[in-house]
Amino acid sequence: MRLDYFIAHATGLTRSQAKRLIASGAVSVSGVARPTARLQLDGEQVQLDGTPLTLPGHRYLMLHKPHGVVCSTEDPGHRTVLDLLPGDQRRDLHSAGRLDLDTTGLVLLTTDGQWSHRITSPNTHCPKRYRVTTALPLTAAAVQQLRAGVLLHDSPTPTRPAEVEQLADAELLLTISEGRYHQVKRMLAATGNRVTALHREAIGALSLDPSLEAGAWRFLSGSEVALFA
Repeated sequence: MRLDYFIAHATGLTRSQAKRLIASGAVSVSGVARPTARLQLDGEQVQLDGTPLTLPGHRYLMLHKPHGVVCSTEDPGHRTVLDLLPGDQRRDLHSAGRLDLDTTGLVLLTTDGQWSHRITSPNTHCPKRYRVTTALPLTAAAVQQLRAGVLLHDSPTPTRPAEVEQLADAELLLTISEGRYHQVKRMLAATGNRVTALHREAIGALSLDPSLEAGAWRFLSGSEVALFA
């Protein structure tokens, strides 16, 4: 890790300010003044004017994404999930997986790249549960097709088998363990239907807090973070 990056994140200063402090001799690493530009972080202690510095702990949040908001950190044409947070919480956050502009529901945000990788990596097959509303009533054949795996347009292999719970003629809970592009919409399209509303209810064993209204967020508890440890 670059020393100026460490100082900036430990103090809230900018990288430019951190570089000036390093150049001024105010920073030492393990007692050595005029340190190198990079840290190993294996027992090294960074001090600023004799005061030890430490990085803040990682942050983990759940957010109820509303319609019309994107999961990017920046977007010139739409509000982002970070725009729904107070300014002091936005720094270094990224979403662990994304939802489409018109999809609502559970989004996880974190500063911990390894944690989010365990959620999004294709190798972990982390399940995601969606409440799906369709334009046409679901047929028994379509439900069986979803459960068996669907061959998507322009894809050489079928989807992994999905869990399907039919709630009404045109409403179902669909749990998938992949993250292909627009997967749920394409799966329903492959059965001859069309998704009219899509809401993510759960990621793994973590469900969206029912007390969170659209656009609201909260920190995850330690036990919730540990679900993806």
